[in-house]
Amino acid sequence: MIDFVGRNRWFFLVSWILVLIGVLSLVVSQVRLDAPLRLGIDFTGGTSVLLQVDSDTEITLGQLRAEVVALGYDEARIQDAGDGDFIMYTREITSEVARELAGDLATALDAEVAIVDYYLVSEAVAVRTAGNAFIAVTIAAVAMLFYIVWAFRRMPKPFHWGTCAVIALAHDVFIIAGIFALLGLIAEVAVDAMFITGLLAVVGYSINNTVVIFDRIRENMARHISPDFAQTVNTSLVDTLTRCMNTALTTLFVLLALLLFGGATIQYFVLVLVLGVIIGTYSSICISSQLLVVWEKREWSSLLPWAKRPA
Repeated sequence: MIDFVGRNRWFFLVSWILVLIGVLSLVVSQVRLDAPLRLGIDFTGGTSVLLQVDSDTEITLGQLRAEVVALGYDEARIQDAGDGDFIMYTREITSEVARELAGDLATALDAEVAIVDYYLVSEAVAVRTAGNAFIAVTIAAVAMLFYIVWAFRRMPKPFHWGTCAVIALAHDVFIIAGIFALLGLIAEVAVDAMFITGLLAVVGYSINNTVVIFDRIRENMARHISPDFAQTVNTSLVDTLTRCMNTALTTLFVLLALLLFGGATIQYFVLVLVLGVIIGTYSSICISSQLLVVWEKREWSSLLPWAKRPA
């Protein structure tokens, strides 16, 4: 029998460390980039161009970036997509200007440069997309709260169950956002609409795990396996551990294959899912159910692992 509940302070400590890293990353990003995350063109407006460079000699990312800057696109971000493909994000330019840019690059690099994909987002559309993304995440969180409260309405204090589940969801989303803020500072990784799609998928995955565990807690309470709520929760966690881990591992195998072989255009979307599966599984087992115990027993000091336990 693994004592999950007895180790809840360690779980909360890990979460506090991850949250602190996320807060620092978001704050530094806000100071340096005027935004908590490095925003892609879906949220700021601009143009995405997929360039295919064919040359007798290998063209490096540094060479291409230097030529792009020399042509007057100082703000452009370029991502190496492999096999001679490069994704360039820059200000709003028409398809004609993009073709002229490709021609100028071909001359400067002494190579063939073709535009494989062209994508333009106006500033007005970007602002609307950002607003819709915020609304979507908020509605999802509120809907999950009411769903959990309704699903466990026959349990004592169903609002506690729903609140703990939503806190765990917020925990997952915040940590992923913090990781991407850090990646934005280190590797210039920008978030786009696919990032929000990934977050919503993570929310669905995480709440599914949480519901499975909560449902087993409800079953074990009905069976009266122990008068101690903490022991009931711990037994429920052990009962569902294999199922949660098997689901997480099989999902990760597929996502890792996509991350390695799916191409540059979806790699950050897949990375959100990979992080979400790992963090969502962790929070379902180690956070949401532990919060239930803390709230039931009023052991609030457990939430602060560095605080001294009351006598």
